[in-house]
Amino acid sequence: MVELRFFCPMVPPTETHQEKKVKVVNGKPVFYEPQELKEARAKLMAHLAPHKPETRFNGCLRLMVKWCFPLIGIREDGEYRNTKPDLDNLQKLLQDVMTDLGFWVDDAKIVSLVVEKFWAKAPGIFIALHEVHRRGERRN
Repeated sequence: MVELRFFCPMVPPTETHQEKKVKVVNGKPVFYEPQELKEARAKLMAHLAPHKPETRFNGCLRLMVKWCFPLIGIREDGEYRNTKPDLDNLQKLLQDVMTDLGFWVDDAKIVSLVVEKFWAKAPGIFIALHEVHRRGERRN
């Protein structure tokens, strides 16, 4: 089984894909990323790039992501974070960056997605990616 696992120690960005903006130019909407979103994308690119596989994943994929945010207040290490930003919005930016870096041929190949967010003593993003077999496919 082809597998990739790594941890990127960092304070995860809280800016999300949902923060794209729109302006009207010559009567037509034009979408753009505000500076904070550009910085979040650049931060993810810098931390993920060293972990890019030599060959893009091409099979059916399971992606597991654990977002670990720095402890604040009375939170405990490993406690689920049930505050903003929303997981789906965090995940969209992360997967777009992983696609741009070439982790996989196409993010449509992700057939299983497990994503969680926590308060943690060691902030960062843990990522596990591996190919899963299709039903009826022979396993070697």
